[in-house]
Amino acid sequence: VQLQASGGGLVQAGGSLRLSCAVFGRTVRDYVMGWFRQAPGKEREFVATISRTVYADSVKGRFTISRDNVKNTVYLQMNSLKPEDTAVYYCAAGPYSSTRAQAHDYWGQGTQVTVSS
Repeated sequence: VQLQASGGGLVQAGGSLRLSCAVFGRTVRDYVMGWFRQAPGKEREFVATISRTVYADSVKGRFTISRDNVKNTVYLQMNSLKPEDTAVYYCAAGPYSSTRAQAHDYWGQGTQVTVSS
């Protein structure tokens, strides 16, 4: 299974970005998909997961995770972005819904999101 994340970039505070995670080798329905992020000097942290949809408190109400079974892709729509959202964002796939990075077996390569103030 391969995951390919894209859609990152530089945006001003208050702006929006949509991240995509394309799944190759299996169907997106075979896994519980999630998004994590890692800022410089910090540990990787949970952002959102879909199946049983769960969001980190820090993004609730601003980010939306969704899945397109036809395109075999998972999305993360990010609105009202803040400078503290700056991080490398990773998509991940696992056998069950979890906010723990260790519970996910497959990871994308990461895509950089930078929010300027």
